Amino acid sequence: MRALPVAIALTVLLVGACGGSAPDSIVGKKTVVVGVRPDLPGLGLRQPDGSFEGFDVDVATYLAGRLGAGVKFVAVLAADREAVLLDGRADLVLATFSITQERKKRISFAGPYHVSYQDIMVRSDQKGIGNVRDLAGRAICAVEGSNAAERVVEERGVAARLVPAKDYDQCLTLLKEGAVDAITTNDVILAGLAKREKAGLRLVNARFNEQRTGVGIRKGDVEGCEVLNRAITDLYQDGTAAKLMTKWFGGTGLDLTSVHVPRFEGCE
Repeated sequence: MRALPVAIALTVLLVGACGGSAPDSIVGKKTVVVGVRPDLPGLGLRQPDGSFEGFDVDVATYLAGRLGAGVKFVAVLAADREAVLLDGRADLVLATFSITQERKKRISFAGPYHVSYQDIMVRSDQKGIGNVRDLAGRAICAVEGSNAAERVVEERGVAARLVPAKDYDQCLTLLKEGAVDAITTNDVILAGLAKREKAGLRLVNARFNEQRTGVGIRKGDVEGCEVLNRAITDLYQDGTAAKLMTKWFGGTGLDLTSVHVPRFEGCE
């Protein structure tokens, strides 16, 4: 009978230890697995040979180098960005992942590593859309897993009609066919799409809703977050960020005259 309290105590200690355990940190990993977009020209695009290219891909490669790690990329669409972190398929996510309080309930963010604005893309011959208010009564594309279109309705109070799409390629098809009047999301996403299309589309330069794009990381990895923030600071201070912005978005109409270290969210 005397052994019973000891057994109970050991059980309590073990349960407490398991419940308080922190996630494995990215610090010290030989290879980090990074989720990137496969469908966004200029940001994250899968090539025919299976490799990835784009601004987010280059930033991820830089950050992995600062961690002293190799990097392996996996494709992640907007709807899966949280899931790949939560189920361990990726260590980091750099996939046009805007930092929001709702998302921070489940995962953490380093950065942001880029600050942009929401904009609107229309057909070149589209008339009457010059700002977010002009989307009232219009059909706009809403990509699964992205909240950009919803923000127009919920935050800006504009009565636009949301037309769902799996990804931005489908949005482009809908826009070119006239099934939607506009696509709205981060200006860098729209710039990459317009650059690939070469003609027929234009940004209206509406510039609303600041977008703080962060590095998704598993919740609780404070050490990893702090190391990433130092690496992002280096990215800007050594001129790499400005070079990458020009490489991927030069000539698209985006203002690239002021590229500076963003204000970090803080690690938690």
